Amino acid sequence: MPNSLVKINVHLVFHVKYNGVTIAHDDLPRTFEYIGGIVRSLGGMSFIIGGRPDHIHALISVPPTMALADFVRTVKAKSSRWIKGIAPKYSSFAWQEGYGAFSVSPSSLPKVVSYITNQEEHHRYKSMNEEMEMFVKAYNIENEGGSSILQ
Repeated sequence: MPNSLVKINVHLVFHVKYNGVTIAHDDLPRTFEYIGGIVRSLGGMSFIIGGRPDHIHALISVPPTMALADFVRTVKAKSSRWIKGIAPKYSSFAWQEGYGAFSVSPSSLPKVVSYITNQEEHHRYKSMNEEMEMFVKAYNIENEGGSSILQ
């Protein structure tokens, strides 16, 4: 085959490092926009970026030229640097080192878009840790040590 044919859709989730330094509600829309711009600049595609002040959900298509870990590291580093520049209150902002990345079939894209769109409603009933535990179970991922996923 002369060309590589690749389409890898991923539901990406990452959390702030320090719960005391979260993103203000007013700054969330432009943060989502900025992260979408990073994704596009790396050759990926963003279907939707959303989340809450303490974590981000991104439904993206990973570019075929980058390993997922390198892609996520770049998105988090560039967005963290940008967030720190928004206001002095973000001077110690950082993302946690880890992340969740879950494959999404083309037929499930609308369901995941809806899930990300309704994060505010969803988190009235579930904590971020409960949400991640749901993904761990759904994707049959080993949670080594059984400790809190967000620690």
